[in-house]
Amino acid sequence: MKKLFSIFMILGLVSAGSVWSAEDIPAKTLSELLQLVKDGQVVGRDTNRRREAQFLRDKANQQSELSKASRWQKQEEDRSERLETRFENNETKIANLQDILSKRLGSLRELFGVLQQVSGDTRGVFEGSIISAEYPNRGEWLGKFAADMGQSSKLASIEEIERLWFELQREMTESGKVSRFQGKIIRPNGDEVVQEVIRVGTFNIASDGKYLKFDVDKQVLVELPRQPAARFTNTTADLQNATSGFTLFGMDPTRGQLLSLLIQAPTLEERIHQGGNVGYVIIALGIIALLLSGERFYTLYMVGAKVTAQMKQSTPDSGNPLGRLLNVYHENKDVDTDTLVLKLDEAILKEQPALSARIAFLKIISMVAPLLGLLGTVVGMILTFQAITLFGTGDPKTMAGGISQALMTTVLGLCVAIPTVLLHSIVQSRSSSILHILQEQSAGLIAEQAESKQG
Repeated sequence: MKKLFSIFMILGLVSAGSVWSAEDIPAKTLSELLQLVKDGQVVGRDTNRRREAQFLRDKANQQSELSKASRWQKQEEDRSERLETRFENNETKIANLQDILSKRLGSLRELFGVLQQVSGDTRGVFEGSIISAEYPNRGEWLGKFAADMGQSSKLASIEEIERLWFELQREMTESGKVSRFQGKIIRPNGDEVVQEVIRVGTFNIASDGKYLKFDVDKQVLVELPRQPAARFTNTTADLQNATSGFTLFGMDPTRGQLLSLLIQAPTLEERIHQGGNVGYVIIALGIIALLLSGERFYTLYMVGAKVTAQMKQSTPDSGNPLGRLLNVYHENKDVDTDTLVLKLDEAILKEQPALSARIAFLKIISMVAPLLGLLGTVVGMILTFQAITLFGTGDPKTMAGGISQALMTTVLGLCVAIPTVLLHSIVQSRSSSILHILQEQSAGLIAEQAESKQG
């Protein structure tokens, strides 16, 4: 019964709008509970009435705000219509003004179009011309002038047209002049120097006896990292030192293209290195052949001179082959003719090795050198085909190394073989002439003895 009473009390308090725990219920009896429920209903009705009144007031305000928003929307729509009408009127007015401008410009519009095209084309010419090294910043004004001419609202002034005319005339005039001026030069090591520069028209520019190039991107003068042959650089020095008259000068009519190709050509040292190991062997053989030829030529020349001197003397000199041959004759005058023949032949055979020494090696080198060149050619072609296998034929530079080795070894082999053959022939003929003299003198001595025996 007590639990049931507690439940009713809780339900009553809940219905009154409050939640109480079982320990906080103030009623102790059903009458008290009923009174609490009654009081709670009265409080709840008052709260609900206040809420309803607040809702009605808010509803009226919302209706007012809605009406205000509707009026603002109508005002903005009217404003939009007015702006659209004004925009259309302005477009019509602009079109009419443009027609009037076009009619008033007339042929001037064509003139401005020509000015825009000429200034744009001239800017490209000026930026790539070496004359800009002496007269910089010409392209900037031309670019701005061309951009202004592209605007329909911008008209060219007489001063601007005259300046364009002046720049074109100056370019033509300077293209036929040899000019000197102080210019900033960037050396291959990155250093910047200011020194005298000499310009030959629009073709070449040089300084301090060296060719320069005009960097179009940076608009600066750059010394070529590699100069052409001395026969060209000597002319630049002569031109820079000249003050009047005519001077021989190596000019590039293509404005630097031939010069750039010329400096890319490999030097003699670079070509030798292109031959590789086979090329080094060929060159070593050539040096050996040259040294042997020099030694043989000097030795045989000295021996020939002594033999010639001995032929003019009656007293034998053992310091030369003919003198030693005469000594053998004088030592064997009393023997019979056949024995003397054998003695003299033996003396000539003794002299022959010294006269023919190392000549055969020259002949071997002359035959081996072209064979080594052929070997280098085969090796170079093998490298070329390997490059083709790895990288294909799209880039010729990948095959250049092998082809260069193939050609250079052939050239080196022939360059060694041909002179060696000539040197061998000269040395061999010199040795043969000395042997011929010895044989001739030996025959004469034998004949002299035979005549004396018969007498």
